[in-house]
Amino acid sequence: MKFNIITIFPDVFEPYFNESIIKRARAKKLVQIKIYNLRNYTNDRHRTVDDRPYGGGAGMVFMVAPILKAVAALKKKFSGKKLKTKIVLLSAKGKKFDQKMAKKFSKLDNLILISGRYEGVDERVAKYIADEEISIGDYVLTGGELPAMIVVDAVVRLIPGVITEDSLKRESFFKEKYIEHPHYTRPEEIIINGKKRKVPKVLLSGDHKKIEEWRSR
Repeated sequence: MKFNIITIFPDVFEPYFNESIIKRARAKKLVQIKIYNLRNYTNDRHRTVDDRPYGGGAGMVFMVAPILKAVAALKKKFSGKKLKTKIVLLSAKGKKFDQKMAKKFSKLDNLILISGRYEGVDERVAKYIADEEISIGDYVLTGGELPAMIVVDAVVRLIPGVITEDSLKRESFFKEKYIEHPHYTRPEEIIINGKKRKVPKVLLSGDHKKIEEWRSR
């Protein structure tokens, strides 16, 4: 699978993508991650990507033209190939990203992620260029770069071969709500705020049936 991220801050991604599971997935060639600087798709010498909003108001808005040009250039790379591609605009007003969506994305060949910034993105990007507009939560961020990383991280894990089937099975979802049992490791006993805090006895019992019942509860 290939991830294509359009951004004005291309340097923020590699430090995260070059670690842990995503790094190994790239090394195995299970995924490709390409970062595209939106400023490279501008036509003026100042490489302008934003302008004042029509109707007035605070802040600057990403112009549609550079994004249109960037997406067209990416589409041209895929032309003639029967590839499943989706274009996603990361936006505070988009549909909430969840595990169901991550699974759907993991079956694609190409995912194009558009990272917004400033006051917002020209609405014509959401209406006529992007296939979907998604948000990672009900809060405001400086831009779409962190949401892009989150989407990539969530999707990469679901690509066959990236992590073991056993690990995936342990990550349970019930009605789209994440279900996880408490975890403990050494030491068995530790003093916190003057009180002894112990690992639950059932986890030390060696009785796997009882342990699974405890975890289920």
